[in-house]
Amino acid sequence: MENDNFELLGTVEHKIIHSDAILALENEVADESVDLIFADPPYNIGKNFAGCKDKWETDEAYLSWCYEWLNLCIKKLKPSGSLYVMTSTQFMPYFDIFIRKKMIILSRIIWAYDSSGVQAKRYFGSMYEPILFCVKDKNNYTFNADDIKVEAKTGAKRKLIDYRKNPPQPYNTQKVPGNVWNFARVRYRMEEYENHPTQKPISLLERIIKASSNVGDVVLDPFSGTFTTSYVAKMLGRKSIGIELQEEYVKIGLRRLELASEYKGQPLRSIQKKYKSEDYKEIQQLSLF
Repeated sequence: MENDNFELLGTVEHKIIHSDAILALENEVADESVDLIFADPPYNIGKNFAGCKDKWETDEAYLSWCYEWLNLCIKKLKPSGSLYVMTSTQFMPYFDIFIRKKMIILSRIIWAYDSSGVQAKRYFGSMYEPILFCVKDKNNYTFNADDIKVEAKTGAKRKLIDYRKNPPQPYNTQKVPGNVWNFARVRYRMEEYENHPTQKPISLLERIIKASSNVGDVVLDPFSGTFTTSYVAKMLGRKSIGIELQEEYVKIGLRRLELASEYKGQPLRSIQKKYKSEDYKEIQQLSLF
């Protein structure tokens, strides 16, 4: 395959493909072989991904690229497969219209989070990211409701009685989450933090993977970044395929999945260990005074 960055790494159960997403999907992933895809592509808003600027010349060029990999993702899903896809708020309407012609959109999810500071002064700042949950066949897909239940505050805390039932019964103490999800963003120096501008939290992927796949299923992420999808898939007993173009992030994946201790002769070191080492030096310096 013509690609200067192309590498196949990892194991049969947990593959890392160091490559452009479209090339990897076309050449390295069999059609109808994947149970669940989580796609979190660049948003076309100017983020810096290890030296690669997330900005296309025009919105049309960005959407054309997105439609290409979306078509490939749909092609790689099993007939019973599910797709979760993210993008920026301004581009999600285009994704929605494109995908609904090819799949069934079951849920339009809002991942909501708080802000660490002022986001905007002359308009309402964005404090959420949209996610589409899509399936190929609305009568044949995985959804493990019991595995993702959350506390139902009415039943668990207020102890109210539902008098519509005969006989009257307390409200349930647990429920399937709605489509507004409150998970904190990954912050600097948090335990799970990696050096990446748009890292998604473990808790977000845990809900998605538990809900829409089973043990032994294949979970694919075409824009792996910090490889949280693959990390959670492994933790939950699933198989994983992670595609990533940037070498710096491939190294994160190899380390987080415990697939290698070094890459190209260099040790793979957690950024958290670096922080702890720096903190220790600061403590030593303070103790001198």
